[in-house]
Amino acid sequence: METSIFKSSLNEATIIHEMQIKTFMPLLNKYQDYETSPANESVERTIDRLNQSFTDYYIIKSSNLTVGAIRIVRKENKTYRVSPIFILPEHQGKGIAQRVFLIIEDIYNDAEIWELDSIVQEYGNCALYEKLGYHKTGETKQINNKMTIASYEKTLNSV
Repeated sequence: METSIFKSSLNEATIIHEMQIKTFMPLLNKYQDYETSPANESVERTIDRLNQSFTDYYIIKSSNLTVGAIRIVRKENKTYRVSPIFILPEHQGKGIAQRVFLIIEDIYNDAEIWELDSIVQEYGNCALYEKLGYHKTGETKQINNKMTIASYEKTLNSV
């Protein structure tokens, strides 16, 4: 199963937004986090992010099917943030996200630090990030009585 990514433009805003809603809706229903859930964001929010000079969005393809997206935020001091990455539910559990992280690290090969956030209660996602070398920073944010967000970081050896 070949995984690839393609840099997105405003033309893909609607596609990204629709996939984001489909992917995050089960989590919105489960945790009722109407303020922070990507499933509750407008297409305008996606457009705003696509227009940011420090943001790169990529469409994720697996075997030529569009299966998700990833947004990379370029920060200062060779620090990059993944916010968000999502794979459509019917394509999850196939190792696609793992391969995307390897591709992204290859593209942004000057990175010294990678950051992302995850829902603590989503053990599978947390385990994936930890398997990829991310560790919890200790910073958490309780969204409501059902859900807490933890910050993760991965430090790469500088060349």
